[in-house]
Amino acid sequence: MEFTTPREKEVYDSAVAFTAVRGIGDQRVRFDCQTIEEAFALAAEFGDRRTMIYAIDALGGNAHICNK
Repeated sequence: MEFTTPREKEVYDSAVAFTAVRGIGDQRVRFDCQTIEEAFALAAEFGDRRTMIYAIDALGGNAHICNK
């Protein structure tokens, strides 16, 4: 996994959950996932690389990890 900021790596390393998000603005839909593999599998169902994957830490902080 490649990170662009130290914060992304920090949140990813301490993640307690992951979120897959699709859409734009107020049309976004969020899918809560327990693991990054679950988030990746959900994104693969769409297959268009437009699903944003976020890591969530225990304090509710988040960081964008990648698009799948």
